Amino acid sequence: MIHSIRLVIADDHEIFRDGLALMLSKQQNIELIGQAGNGRELVSLVNELQPDVVMTDVKMPVMDGIEATRTLLTENPDLHIIALSMFDEENLIVDMLEAGAKGYLLKNADKQEILDAIHSVSQGKPYYCHHTTSRLASLISKSRFNPYKKKDVLVFTEREKEIIRLICQQLTAQEIADKVFLSKRTVEGHRTRILEKMNVKNTAGVVIYALRHRLVTEQEVM
Repeated sequence: MIHSIRLVIADDHEIFRDGLALMLSKQQNIELIGQAGNGRELVSLVNELQPDVVMTDVKMPVMDGIEATRTLLTENPDLHIIALSMFDEENLIVDMLEAGAKGYLLKNADKQEILDAIHSVSQGKPYYCHHTTSRLASLISKSRFNPYKKKDVLVFTEREKEIIRLICQQLTAQEIADKVFLSKRTVEGHRTRILEKMNVKNTAGVVIYALRHRLVTEQEVM
């Protein structure tokens, strides 16, 4: 039997919570067990219900998402938290990650990305929103947020490093294939292996990993 992911969401806008709840109610392996309207309610609810994953807005009344995250992880260190943010709150996203969140989403993320984020963080994997800007990727790569274990020293081939640089420049698989004189299918195979090695889900994850580990420079991704 597949274990359902027990989820709590927190946002001070009831209409936004209701929309999320309706979408999640149709998922067989995600169980929405509670909703909170501010950080203090969230802390109380999590301590009572013990969910696997929390999705919380960064900006909330009474207690914001950053303070709530710090409080929750002090009492529940195995909890997986996803930050919900507006597009212009990049510094707050970094603050949330440094407080202990495992990933973040913009509030206009589509259904599939929300589900991907929930499944990723529930497995302990970081999740970076598809719409991560170059500036935000740079801020995260320089921050104290570091989901990469020090013992995991990854070795990439020269071909992989070349493809990583081109992925970070937002090129498509076909564009990369044309540049490196490989088939699109071969490039896609390399990309899949690169994502698996880095333990990331998308291009944003590749960019942040590559910046942090100096596989690319900021000038190459800006």
